[in-house]
Order: sequence, then structure tokens, then C-alpha cells
Amino acid sequence: MAGHELQVLPPGAGYGIVIGIGGVFALFMLGLTWLQNRYTSFSTAQAEEFNTASRSVKPGLISAGIVSSWTWSATLLTSSTFAYTYGVCGPMWYGAMGTLQVLLFALIALKIKANAPGAHTFPEIILARHGKIAHITYLFNGLATNLLVGACLVLGGSQVVAALTGMNVIAACFLIPFVVAAYVISGGLRSTLIADYTHTVLLFIVILVFGFLVYSTSDLIGSPAKFYDLLVEASKDMPIDTNTGGSYLAFRSVGGLVFAIDIFVAGFSTVWLDQAYWQRAIASRPESSVKAYILGGIAWYGIPFGFASAMGLGCAALTRSAQFPTYPNPLSAEQVNAGLSAPATAVALLGKGGAVLILILLFMAVTSSTSAELIAVSSLLTFDIYKTYYRPQTSSTKLVRISHWGIVIYAVVLAVFCTILNEVGLSLTWLLTVLGVIVGGAAVPVGMILLWRCPCGHDPSVAPHVDRRGHCISVDRTCDATNAVAGNITSWGVGTIMAVILTYAFPKKYVSTDPKHISRMNKIQGISLGRSQTCSHDVEDATQRQDEPTAIVDDKAGPLTSEKASATVPGTDDQPVSSTAGDGDEEPVLDDAPHIDPMDPVLVRKAERLAIAANTIFLLVAVILVPFTLFGTRYIFNKSFFTGWVVVSFIWVWTSMVICVIYPVVESVGALRDITNGILTDIRRLVRSKR
Repeated sequence: MAGHELQVLPPGAGYGIVIGIGGVFALFMLGLTWLQNRYTSFSTAQAEEFNTASRSVKPGLISAGIVSSWTWSATLLTSSTFAYTYGVCGPMWYGAMGTLQVLLFALIALKIKANAPGAHTFPEIILARHGKIAHITYLFNGLATNLLVGACLVLGGSQVVAALTGMNVIAACFLIPFVVAAYVISGGLRSTLIADYTHTVLLFIVILVFGFLVYSTSDLIGSPAKFYDLLVEASKDMPIDTNTGGSYLAFRSVGGLVFAIDIFVAGFSTVWLDQAYWQRAIASRPESSVKAYILGGIAWYGIPFGFASAMGLGCAALTRSAQFPTYPNPLSAEQVNAGLSAPATAVALLGKGGAVLILILLFMAVTSSTSAELIAVSSLLTFDIYKTYYRPQTSSTKLVRISHWGIVIYAVVLAVFCTILNEVGLSLTWLLTVLGVIVGGAAVPVGMILLWRCPCGHDPSVAPHVDRRGHCISVDRTCDATNAVAGNITSWGVGTIMAVILTYAFPKKYVSTDPKHISRMNKIQGISLGRSQTCSHDVEDATQRQDEPTAIVDDKAGPLTSEKASATVPGTDDQPVSSTAGDGDEEPVLDDAPHIDPMDPVLVRKAERLAIAANTIFLLVAVILVPFTLFGTRYIFNKSFFTGWVVVSFIWVWTSMVICVIYPVVESVGALRDITNGILTDIRRLVRSKR
């Protein structure tokens, strides 16, 4: 692979970090799982706990999990690449457009709790509302998104590890997902969230180390003022063609704006179609799901904004330094596309120590995000394929075993897919560029299923993939920023427009009478669907029917009726009717999923106002007012403004650290105390038994 000029560590260091740190986390996960099963009421032997964390996770840990899921290797590498390529606008555009998707997802998280409180995956919701054809279509889109997202994570991390250590890229493509799979299998979603929290702690430590080096202690930069001077020199030596005056310090960058549009459109695919985000919304407590996503979005913004401002711009500032790894030459185009701008800065600042730190940082980002993808895909395979179409009558413990196999299958497929991409010469930047073109058509419609009052039951996810700016389709042409924006907007826009058109063209909706389908949705809403063809699903309509008698009639066995189905029938004292059919000669059906009531409509309205306010403020300030003011005025930062800019970015990193590192501990004091007391009680019993 090109880029071995950056190799400053032996291959053994790469294998040591991948296998060694991965092994430590596998043991850590085993310990967490044992503590959870021993000292709490939650057991990873139950599917509800393994796949949804019993829907009881507090907002701080969910926020940390969201940040962990959204902090890809691309968050660190590509944001730095675009800072190096487009100057000061790159980190802000990346942070703003990526955060907007998470904040918007807060509304979806709320609707899950209000209208589909018993769901495990987003295709389950589609199956209940729109039938099998739509279910299979969106299941395919979900799995494709998870595969592409996983490839962005693993391939990007593997190529950087190979560039810095000389480790075999294919070996890294296999070892990274396998190591992560080993510890995800042991702990399920709750323990994975705790492990993600630990990853995030280490990630912030390394980010803060690099921040202090760039802005305070390094002899090469060491202050915002010197940083500014070096960027002025870099603007003369390596001017950016699309920027005002060719300056790294100009926010007006046509290329940067094109890139921002690309991130905005593609972000809908990588968030709204990713089961990992739905899974965290499902796992959260109803009253705090919106809060968790708002905090997660605010916290995540600080990572690309702060890290890329230091490391991406730092790459440009240090290119003429003798310590720069490719001195006297700048990075090649292939090295830039492989995401090596931040690693080059790390090596220039700390030599081998910088390479080790950047590898640890990337490993934390890659493994934490990959763990989210693994548990997400296993849920899709378990609930939407195995349980829906193959073996409906399945026990909870069997579902856990199927989830384990799903994790293994996805790890193997992901490793092979990343190997193929590497062998044909595709990079992280290419993957990010075309991801939205491939699956973007389904992104907005899947959100509309919960957010819009009248989503249609027909799948509008087929979108054309167009490249008409040349005579042939090639990697270079598809990776071109303008081509990528055209393809992303076409895919995303056609999917959105077709969803609206098909809604009004075919207003009649699919009606499910399967009691399990209805139990996963808002119960009152489900009965309403059973009685009429109405398109109105908002909470206010549901509350007006609270006093109506509830009856479910199931004349035909649907794909999900084999689970223990509960139905409230008038005249039976509201006693649930349960199915006790077994899985052949295997263990009896033990559905551990409790009946889950929809979120209180009063709390829904309050949370909805909070989510809308947060999105509106962020959109107006961070997406429109600040960036377009700087863009439109063609302002080139002076030294004072640049100093304030980097100080704000560094303060934001600290704010993110407080949200993701300190807040989860504060809110979990009671649980930590209970576990500690349990451990001490066991120790005292052990001591007494030996006397």
C-alpha cells in the first residue's frame, strides 16, 4: 500500500496493539458480564437484555454510546483530511453536518418510545406497519448500510495501521473485527455500551494530549499564534485553489461547501439507516431518550471540530518541518485519501510515541464503532430473519445463541469485504464518498415512517446512481466531490420525493392483525389500525381513544405470532393470553420481553418541544448563521480571530469529555455502589467460610 513512507514502528507493534489491546478488552468484557449477571437483576442469557439492555439505560451512558458509534476512524481521519484539504472550514462543516443527523434522530428516538415501545429493530416497525415486502426491502438496506459503515471503520483503521507499522493490511482487516466480536459476544448491548464508555475515555485522553501538544507544549507549534504563522506560510507554499486567496485561514471554500453538502446528505444514510442508532434509542429509558441524543450530538461535535482543527491543520503547518515524516515532500494524493494527514502530524509532533498514540486512538474509535455495528447486525439477523421467517417459536436463550452466531457471521463477511476493497485499491475516502449514493434513497423514508403522520406502505428506496460528468465510471470519477454530491443528492432526493408521491397516490395502508406486531407498536394505535385505514398516528389521536375496549383477533398465524403473545380481551379481567408453544422438542418458549406501554403523551409533547428547539437552534447557529456569514464575507482569519477559534474548539473538546466521561459516572453512582456492596458482601462471606 502507498504510504509506507510513514512507517515508524515495526509490524509487531501493529499486531501487538490490535491483538493485545483487543485481548485486554475481551477480558474486561468478560469481567463486566460476570459482574452484571452476579450483582444486578439483568442477565445476558436473556435476549431482551442481550439485544436491548432491557430498555433501561440512562442518558449519560447512551450519550457516550452515541458518541462512540459516530466516532469512526473517518471522524478522526477524514475530518483531518478535509481540514488539510480545505482549511479552517473543514472541521466545522464536518462537525456541524454530522451532528445535525444525530440531533434529528432525537425525534425518531422519541417516536420509538411513543409509538413502537416494544420493537427490537427498525425493520420490525416496518413489518408491523407495511408488511413483508417493505420489511425485506428495508432489511436489505439496513444490512447494506451496516456493511458499508463497518467497511469504513475497519478498512480505514487497517490501512492506517499498515501505513504506520508495516502490518499486513489483510491481517488487520481480519483481526480487528474478530477481536471486537470476541468481546461483544460475551456481553451484549449493555456491556458493550460500558466498554464503549471505556473506549471513549481513552479516546478523549489521547485527543487532549494532542491538543495540548499543538496549542501549548510542542516546540514545533506550541501556541495558537505560532500555529497561525505556520498556516500563513503553508498558504503561500501550498495554496488551496478553491479558497479565498488560496488560504487555509479562509472559511470561504467552494470545495469545502461541496464537501459539507455531501456529508449532510450521506449522514442521513449512516445514521437513519444504521440499526446501531435505533438500538441505542430502544435501549434508552423513555423519559430520557431525547436528552441522550441531544447530549450525544453536542458531545460528538467537539471531536471532529477540535481534533481536526489541531491535527488536520497541523499537517499543513508542519509540512515544511524536518520532523515531518515525508519531508521535504508533502503528502501524496494517495496518502491524503487514505486519511494519513492526522497520523503524519502525530509522527511529526512525537515521533514513534505519536505513532503509538494515534494507533491507540484509532483502535479505540474503530473497535468501539465496530462493536456497535456487530450487535446491530446480530439483532437484524436474529429478529428480522431467524425469528421472523425461519423459526418463530424460539426461546429467549436460543435467540441469544443466534445473536452470537450473527456476530460471528458479520465479522467474517466484513473482514472479507474489506479485504476485497483493499485489493482493488479503494480507500476510506472513496467509501465515504459513495456510501450515500448506494443506500441514500431509503434514508429519509425510513425516518418518515415514525415522523410523518401519513407514511406510505410502498418502498421508495430505489434511486438512480448517476455519473454523467465523464465518459466512463471509475474510482477517480466517483470519488470526485462534485460527482459524489450529484449522486448523493439524486439518491437521497428521489427517495424522499417518491415517498411523498407514493403516500398520496396509494393512501391505503397495510393492516396487521398479528398480536405480536401490535404489541411491539403503540397498543392503542395498533387497534386503531386494525379498525380503520386511517393515516393519523400522532399521540394526541391515540390519547383520545384510551377508554376504548381493546381486543385483538388473530385468525391467521403471522410471522411473529410464535412468541408469547399478550392480548387484553374485554371481560377477562385484563389477563394476558399467552402462547406456550415450544421450539419443537427443544426448550419451551420463554419470551422475556415484558409488555411495554407507550410513553406518556404529556412527556412526549414536552420532549418533542425540547428536540425541535435543540434542532432549530443548532440549525440556525451552527449550520446557517456562523458558517455562511464567514463564507459570504470572504473573511480570512486574522491572528486574534484564529486564536479565539482554536480556543473554542479546544473548550468544546473538554465539554464533550464532561458529557461522555464524567456524567455517566455521576448518574450511575447508585448502581456502582450496589455492585461494590455486593462484592464486599461476597468477600466477607468468603472470609467467614475460611475461618
